[in-house]
Amino acid sequence: MATAKKAPAKKAPAPKAAPAKKLAATKAAPVKTVAAKKAAPAKTVAAKTAAPAKKVAAVKTAAPAKKRTPNAAFMKALTLSPELSAVVGDKPLPRTEIVSKLWVYIKANNLQDKANKRMINADKKLLAVFGKPQVSMFEMAGLIGKHVK
Repeated sequence: MATAKKAPAKKAPAPKAAPAKKLAATKAAPVKTVAAKKAAPAKTVAAKTAAPAKKVAAVKTAAPAKKRTPNAAFMKALTLSPELSAVVGDKPLPRTEIVSKLWVYIKANNLQDKANKRMINADKKLLAVFGKPQVSMFEMAGLIGKHVK
């Protein structure tokens, strides 16, 4: 059935539509409605093919994303608790640097779980910071918050 619908749409050029209008003018009104029904699918097919092109063009003309400015709160140096300073150092550090240094410590001491890399096995120093023997990498940032001011 799909091929039957496509064939009339392709074979409906403008010259054939003009004689149909002349015949419709001389004959009764039902012929006009038949000619109008045949012409309508051709227009909708053209509209459907044109619409996606407009959407693609709209996406391409969008303005480029603005460069993000760093938030000053993330870059503020925080004082560390004695437990956390035993792992990352004594100097005040921003939260981002604390997490980076923790990952350096975890990788250096091979503390990532072998079966599930998202889990971190705590040694003596990290057990004092985390409070439990194993934490996920997603909980780690929340647990650090208790050890910074």
